[in-house]
Amino acid sequence: MNNFIRNYEKILKTLQSVESKKNFLDQIRTPKLSDIELIAIDLTPEFLGIDSERDLFRKLPVDLLSKVERSAYNRRKRRLFYHRDLLRKKLAYNIGLQDYYIVDSMPLEVCKLSRSSRSQVCKEVYQTAPDKGYCASQSCNYYGYKLHAVCTIDGVFTDFDLTQASIHDIHYLKNIKSMYKDCTVLGDKGYLSIDSQMDLFSSNQIRLEVPMRRNQKEYKPQAYIFRKSRKRIETLFSQLCDQFMIRRNYAKSFDGFKNRILSKIMALTVIQLINKLNNRNMNNLKTVIVLMHHG
Repeated sequence: MNNFIRNYEKILKTLQSVESKKNFLDQIRTPKLSDIELIAIDLTPEFLGIDSERDLFRKLPVDLLSKVERSAYNRRKRRLFYHRDLLRKKLAYNIGLQDYYIVDSMPLEVCKLSRSSRSQVCKEVYQTAPDKGYCASQSCNYYGYKLHAVCTIDGVFTDFDLTQASIHDIHYLKNIKSMYKDCTVLGDKGYLSIDSQMDLFSSNQIRLEVPMRRNQKEYKPQAYIFRKSRKRIETLFSQLCDQFMIRRNYAKSFDGFKNRILSKIMALTVIQLINKLNNRNMNNLKTVIVLMHHG
C-alpha cells in the first residue's frame, strides 16, 4: 500500500502547513498516533475512494495500523469533530475567501421512504432523528436530512450544517447572519423572502441575491453572471455525490452520520488546497496529488 502511505503523507503535510498543533484533545498519555495524523488517515481513504471503515482497516499499512486500534480510532475521530471542523475552515481560509458566496442545500437520504417507519438509523435522539422532506429539484419525497452549505464563487465550502429534511432552506439564513458580514450571498428561489433579505442586510450588510419568480411584481430576470456563478455549488454537490459517495450511508447514529459528512467535505477542501499549492485547477478533484518526481 505504498500508494496509501504517499497520499497520506502529502495530506498530512498539507494539514501541518495550516495547523502547528499535533494534538487537540486532552489525553493523560500522549497517543502513538497524534490527532493530526489521525485526521490525515481519515481524509486519505476519502480521496482514494475507500468508503467504509472496515475496508480502510483492511488496507491500512502496518506501520499506521500498529499505532491505533479501530475502536479507539472511531472514538477519537468523533471526539475531534469540533477541531476537525475548525481545521477545515483554516484550509478554506488558506485557499482564499471572497465577497461573494453561494448558499444551497441538497437532500441526504438515510434509507428508502418505504422503510422509514421500520428504520432505526440515527433515531437515538428525538431532536436529531431524520424525517420526511421534499426535494424540489428531483420532484420527490425522501427520508433523511438536508445538507445546507455555503461556498465561495471559486467553489470552496466555507460552512455547512445538517438539518432534518422537513426544515425549510430559509431557516439556514439565520446561521449565515451570525457568520458573515458585508458580502453578497447568491441563492436559488428557495431562499426568496423579502423579510430575510431585509434582516440580513440591516443586521450585517449581507446582500441576498435571489432570482425573482416570473409572477412577481416588477419581475426582472437575474443577471447572467449570478445565474452562472450559482451553478458552482451544484457542481460541488455533484462531486460530493460522485467522487466522495456522500449519498451512501453506513452510519447508524447521527453522531456517526455528521462525522462522515464532515470527512467528505474536508477531504474535498484539502485536495483543493493541494491543487492550489501546485498551481493546478483547484476543482479538478480527480487529480493525482502525489507527483511522481516528488516521491
